[in-house]
Amino acid sequence: FFRAPSQVVSDPPQVGEVFRLGGLVADGSLVRGQSTTVNFVVTDGGATVPVSYTGVLPDLFGEGQGMIGTGEMVDGVFQAREILAKHDESYMPKELVDALKEQGVYVDPAAAPKG
Repeated sequence: FFRAPSQVVSDPPQVGEVFRLGGLVADGSLVRGQSTTVNFVVTDGGATVPVSYTGVLPDLFGEGQGMIGTGEMVDGVFQAREILAKHDESYMPKELVDALKEQGVYVDPAAAPKG
């Protein structure tokens, strides 16, 4: 189970609460910092949550892709301890697909134009 950005914004987690955040990596939001630190924004189409992660990202991680991270909110930023990337519906958890469809931002990879 995970929380979508809209859920995090409408019902903020308690200080120090570890939870899973799931959504799409917002286009244009990925910024690589010092060494292995990256910052990006996760969205579900209804809200956004800034994320900071230090570590090696999964091969499939990228803007416009689904992801789920485990971590906690610190000063308004989700500090991820672990990041999982999901490439398409066959790999993406059903809950994430459903949340994206509910917000109207899910695009079926099979129907998306190849670019």
